[in-house]
Amino acid sequence: MPETRVLVVDDERSMRELLSITLRQAGYAVTLAGGGDAAIQHLRRETFDLVVTDLRMQETDGMAVLRAALEHAPETVVVVVTAYASTETAVEAMKLGAYDYVTKPFKLDEIRVKLANALERKRLKDENRALRRQLAKDRPFENFVGKSPRMQAVFDMIRKTADSGSTIMVTGESGTGKELVARAIHAASDRRDGPFVSVNCGAVPETLMEAELFGHVKGAFTGAIASSEGLFSSADGGTLFLDEITEIVPSLQVKLLRAIQERQVRRLGDVRDVAIDVRLIAASNRDLARAVADGVLREDLFYRLNVIPIQLPPLRERREDIPALVAHFIQKVAAAQEKAVRTVSPEALAILEAHRWPGNIRELENVIERAMVLGSGSVIDVDVLPADLRQPGLAGDVPVDLPATGLDLEATLARIEQRYIEMALERTSGVQTRAAELLKVSFRQFRYKLRKHSVRALSRRARSG
Repeated sequence: MPETRVLVVDDERSMRELLSITLRQAGYAVTLAGGGDAAIQHLRRETFDLVVTDLRMQETDGMAVLRAALEHAPETVVVVVTAYASTETAVEAMKLGAYDYVTKPFKLDEIRVKLANALERKRLKDENRALRRQLAKDRPFENFVGKSPRMQAVFDMIRKTADSGSTIMVTGESGTGKELVARAIHAASDRRDGPFVSVNCGAVPETLMEAELFGHVKGAFTGAIASSEGLFSSADGGTLFLDEITEIVPSLQVKLLRAIQERQVRRLGDVRDVAIDVRLIAASNRDLARAVADGVLREDLFYRLNVIPIQLPPLRERREDIPALVAHFIQKVAAAQEKAVRTVSPEALAILEAHRWPGNIRELENVIERAMVLGSGSVIDVDVLPADLRQPGLAGDVPVDLPATGLDLEATLARIEQRYIEMALERTSGVQTRAAELLKVSFRQFRYKLRKHSVRALSRRARSG
């Protein structure tokens, strides 16, 4: 078992020696620092389990030592010592991150007990941290449900690529679980303790996208009342997930490509580059080859992002997973909303298995939640399923045949489009970004169509996500 390393910081030699003797007798490996500057140098070069520092010292004080410990080794436990029984000083130190404080003059037994308690707390935190890391690595697929061969192939790809650090492109229809894949890759990787930052590029206004990704300095544009580090910097040491990557305009794709290649970003309005350490995962529900051919996605950016492609199958191509998914969502909603529903009737399950699920897993989850809210008892039956599932092909009052007298094609298509927009908003409880995904259009396109068809009542109730 490795020795417990303690750094003792005090500008009084007698106090340093007293603490040194006491701690060495307790079996600790002790390093002494005669002031704050020396202590900070030690913290930059070495790792300690515990720091015991006087608060009031000439030149660099104990608060500076505490800050340095938190910066260079946040897992280190810090106990502060003060000859001034000041509640304000003690509270300030503990708010900043100190574990405890000791007031001079102290009894040796008292400080032994406090330091032992501090080290025990560190040991428990270290064990919990190690356990969480192991669980994250062993269970990256805990939010996935799927035994179909297609999904098992996806799981296998996640396992193989998680620690590679390579850029990954996840493709699949809206609602297939692309962000879940990105989170599983992050959880199974050596970056699992770092941040996971997610952004839907279609939900960010084009004029704000550059500042959102790369950050900006104060005054860089109208309304920039404070500086912002941006999503790349926020994800430093972790993973940045860029969903609907084709919604980024080509002019900004050039800057994104540079950030990936150079591993540095420049904030809007700044003249300096900032180094970044970010694992990038991108996703799209579009045919990327077609997007490149149409000039929507730069070819050089496509090849930079598509190092490791992962294709998610639509739900209609993995119907054998539907019973398990239904059971999973019933359990999830029942726990969240304290519902008594426990299962689904065979007739209702048959309908769910036969549906084509254009909105994929997200649509299935919404259907189950709706059925559990509207139904009663412990079983989901056919009567609480949406009408368009019980009557396939239902499309409101829009005719689907060609009358002998002909029809106004543009008006008919407009009515169909309006009806599907209304259905998408109803199915997503008015969340516009999710409704746009369900209809496989960008958020900007969806908002345009809302205005075009004057879907005023729904658009007022709808939320932008």
